Order: sequence, then C-alpha cells, then structure tokens
Amino acid sequence: MSENRPVTLTNMKGSRGARRRPIRLGMGEGSGTGQTATRGQKGQRSRSGDGKMPGFEGGQTLLLRRVPKRGFTNGAFRTRFQVVSLAAIERVFRNQKEVGVEALRVHGLVKGRLPVKVLGDGALTAAFKISAHAFSGSAREKIQKAGGEAVLIKS
Repeated sequence: MSENRPVTLTNMKGSRGARRRPIRLGMGEGSGTGQTATRGQKGQRSRSGDGKMPGFEGGQTLLLRRVPKRGFTNGAFRTRFQVVSLAAIERVFRNQKEVGVEALRVHGLVKGRLPVKVLGDGALTAAFKISAHAFSGSAREKIQKAGGEAVLIKS
C-alpha cells in the first residue's frame, strides 16, 4: 500500500496469518481430527444428541421436582381476548354509528381470530352501536351513557 493513500474499506487487508481456515472435524485419519473428531473416547459428550434437558442438575433431583406444587391453574382453558379501548373506537369511527368486529379488523384495531373485548379507556362523546364478544363494566356504562348500545356476540 502506498504511504499517501487513506485507509478505506476497499483497500484494507488483513495481516498475513490473520485468517485461518476452520478445522474440519471427522474428515478422515489424515486430517488429524478423524475417528473421534476431538470428542474423546466414550461418555455422554462423545455421543450425538448429547444435550441434557433444561433444568438437569447432574443426576440430583431437579429443583422443579423438589418444589411443592399447590393450587389450581386454568391457563390452558382460559379465554384470551384482544382488547380495544373506547378512545380508539371514538378516534377511528368518528363518522360511523355501528362498529362490528369485522370493521375493527379492517381498520387494524384487532388482528387474527381471537374474541374481542371492549375496555372503558377514554371518553365517548357520540352514540355508537358496538358489537363485541365482551365488554368491561365501565365500557358498557360509558356506551349507554352516551346513548349507544353494547351488543354481545356469541362465539
């Protein structure tokens, strides 16, 4: 490289020996890393699929099994909702009187096929007829106070 040229990405070059070829394991006896491919002779780490399960403690009883389990959880069967606030409905549907789940999808307030729940965040000035799978108590109250209607959809 000449002494007066600035160093840029196009003329940079690594020093000699800076980049080595990766070691190719298990490529025959002549490679120096054949047969056991640097894994040693026997044992768990020498086998394919030697990974241990999460939480494995070397044969000691796992913490998860030592800790007592109590109570009940209904997580697998609980109903998950997509939530929409009254403020968002007021902002998006200013010129409309009826709001359904499909209209909420079209305007991007909900996505997918989960049931929709309307929450009472924000104020409602106009009267809307809102159809959804569930309403919070405050949302239902604000809708009725504004002169609108909260319609429950059976899912």
